[in-house]
Amino acid sequence: MKDQIVPCLWFDNEAEEAAIFYTSIFKNSKIGNISRFGKEGFEHHGKKEGSVMTVDFTINNQKFTALNGGPHFRFNEAVSFQVFCDTQDEIDFYWENLTKGGEESQCGWLKDKFGVSWQIVPAILPQLMSDPEKVGPVSAAFLQMKKFDIGKLLNA
Repeated sequence: MKDQIVPCLWFDNEAEEAAIFYTSIFKNSKIGNISRFGKEGFEHHGKKEGSVMTVDFTINNQKFTALNGGPHFRFNEAVSFQVFCDTQDEIDFYWENLTKGGEESQCGWLKDKFGVSWQIVPAILPQLMSDPEKVGPVSAAFLQMKKFDIGKLLNA
């Protein structure tokens, strides 16, 4: 574990709900250890004894920690998680599930119901963007999109 980078996602009180939500969407996912607040430190954290403090979970072998840290910090687009998809069906699946209760944005970006930013990206996009003859038309095509359409990108 010492050589692994584990993102810690700060929630107000939704850590367990978020971990359940994410592990229900992504294959090869599971919830691990759940730690709870004790009576010690109440004057600092203000959380009820026995309530969830952290939830460890894994999505496709990437470990995460969800922390109930209170309302002090909110998510923003400065950090997002990229999901590379081989098919349009995969893009549609992740887009539909992650936008439930959230919001769509441009160029494959969305926010889920917790405010976490995601990019649902066709796996072929980096290859298309590295071709000097394709970069202009492909960029022009995807700048018009919210959810990526692989067919339109390939035809650009």
